[in-house]
Amino acid sequence: MNTREKEEYLREYEVLKKKGKPFFPYAIMKDSVMACVVVAVIIFMSLYLGAEQGPKADPTTTTYVPRPEWYFFFLFELLRVIKPPELVPIATIGVPTIAMVLLLLLPFYDRNPERNPLKRPIASIAGIMTIVAMAFLTFLGANAGSPTDIEIDVAPEYEAGKLVAAQSGCLACHQFGENGNNGPGPKLTEIGARLNPAAIARSLEIGPGIMPSYASMAEDEPEKFSDLVAFLSSLNGEEEVAASEASTTDQSVESAGGDAAVVEPDAGSSADGAGATTGSGETP
Repeated sequence: MNTREKEEYLREYEVLKKKGKPFFPYAIMKDSVMACVVVAVIIFMSLYLGAEQGPKADPTTTTYVPRPEWYFFFLFELLRVIKPPELVPIATIGVPTIAMVLLLLLPFYDRNPERNPLKRPIASIAGIMTIVAMAFLTFLGANAGSPTDIEIDVAPEYEAGKLVAAQSGCLACHQFGENGNNGPGPKLTEIGARLNPAAIARSLEIGPGIMPSYASMAEDEPEKFSDLVAFLSSLNGEEEVAASEASTTDQSVESAGGDAAVVEPDAGSSADGAGATTGSGETP
């Protein structure tokens, strides 16, 4: 702002100041009336619609999955994006604090007197980007799946394996549909289309990279291991797997020990028919 523009601004300010109204009582009266209207609407809604209290809190439960209120979904999603534990303080304190300080300092580093948003690009871009970022993170946080459940529709014979996968800590490093974490392990939504059951079982037993080995499960609880392999083998990217398609599959699924589990055809079937098998060696 040069000297001429500054003088014009001061003259215009003096004129508006003489024609304007004092802050008290005019502005205070407007704010007070609006505050009373908002409080009255809240009281009316609470009396007419009622306030939902939700279920009674149980401090002894071990299955409760905490979820933030909707206005904290953006921070909840930010924690999902920044995964390393050592960076959690940055997500919870660092990023929000820096963004808030930058907004508070906006009048100091953008001293443009114009009120037209088009003539104040710094302030306009900062405000718009803040709103867009919070809205986008809120949307992602609201649609994020549960961190302890796998919400993928599978055939009934794969439900046991899905439960084993959810209880075995797979969601900590892998993502099933919208559930779990996107890393450091690969997404498993289409693992069945990329690897055969034998390769999946071998990977579980070896535990490549930082992945823990499930060899002890294969030895101590072979049924659970077979259910897990069968569930992972059924994931081909589709949300629903029809039970009829699974029952007509003629592929032999290898068991935990590496041998193919083949079931003989029923007596009532044709002599040349092949019995369908599942990952646990049982006919569906």
